[in-house]
Amino acid sequence: MSTLLIRNAQQLIQCEVEPRALLRGKTQGELPVLEDGYVLIENGRIASFGPSSEAPDRADKEIDAHGKLVLPCWVDSHTHLIFAGSREGEFADRIKGLSYEEIARRGGGILNSAKLLRETPETQLREQAYRRLLEVQGMGTGAIEVKSGYGLSLDSELKMLRVARWLKEVSSAPVKATFLGAHTIPMEYRARREEYVDLLVREMIPRIAGEGLADYIDVFCEKVAFTVEEMDTILEAGARYGLKPKVHVNQFNVMGGISTAVKHSALSVDHLEVVGEEDFPHLKGGKTIATLLPSAPFFLNDHYPPARKLIEEGVAVALATDYNPGSSPSGSMPLVLSLACIKLRMTPEEAINAATLNGAYALELEKECGSIAAGKRADLLITRQVPSVAFLPYAFGSDWVDQVILNGEPI
Repeated sequence: MSTLLIRNAQQLIQCEVEPRALLRGKTQGELPVLEDGYVLIENGRIASFGPSSEAPDRADKEIDAHGKLVLPCWVDSHTHLIFAGSREGEFADRIKGLSYEEIARRGGGILNSAKLLRETPETQLREQAYRRLLEVQGMGTGAIEVKSGYGLSLDSELKMLRVARWLKEVSSAPVKATFLGAHTIPMEYRARREEYVDLLVREMIPRIAGEGLADYIDVFCEKVAFTVEEMDTILEAGARYGLKPKVHVNQFNVMGGISTAVKHSALSVDHLEVVGEEDFPHLKGGKTIATLLPSAPFFLNDHYPPARKLIEEGVAVALATDYNPGSSPSGSMPLVLSLACIKLRMTPEEAINAATLNGAYALELEKECGSIAAGKRADLLITRQVPSVAFLPYAFGSDWVDQVILNGEPI
């Protein structure tokens, strides 16, 4: 049995003796902190934690965390990590005045990425995705979700999800896969969109579920993508094959997608840059998590989600990066933490809860990740010497990550 002891931490952040429920309302801002603490790791799991005065005498390896904070790794519950190439040309187009929707309508955006992905060999997609995975893990991300959705054909969606399955096999931390064949209508189906929905329902979903390639199903419900009625049809088909929904809604328009997602017991509704008054009753006090992606509106110079209103209404809020080549080409959870505080007016405590424990709930990993607790995975982030937890979102341009431990091993 191998053991690792982290001792003399200035603070242990997000530590819990008893498992906490999904955080919402006032509890979203309650962050358990232990001063001058230790964490004992045995065989990749947290064996115990407590005051440094009660730390074991010895272990196989030790880390002195004097003056440093120790917290659970981030849980990034919404990414498009698997993609081919980049889209900096569209970045320049937006600077010149074109909107995201205008670029999408002329065949750019997601369709641009789909064309590149279809032309890219699976081995090359693996290499690119793995490099990105290592990069985000170095910034403190432990568990992560990855979506398909840049294939938009049966063969290419299968290719993406095979890459996701390979990432699960080689990653030292959890990876969840989401089928997002309903990302947009492919160009070849633009005049016959009902045929593409039928392809999703009758061929793609059964094949992907049959091969066990996806944990969840997603639909981009927007004016530039799928209608509420189409989302309803697709989610109903996914449910028949045991695929739980995690859906894109309310990024640019309020269309009624939230109520439909909640009707289907969606694990999360993601984006919510715009939220109508009629949407709050569907989310308030329910099990569906509002996953906010502030780096997307930051990059697109668009509306930010109404995080304060959501929290005050008792909606459980998570944070994620939306890492993708078009609207959020960054997998930095530290940046997301800062944007949540600066632009969404979340407190540091609320943001950390949203990026750890609530993020874990959004991937059904709350028993494994998201907090420092005995029995959970030893996926931990150790900061450099910093004065307080508020320093983390405050120092938005600083690299304050000193060390990352995944499955009990420093990376």
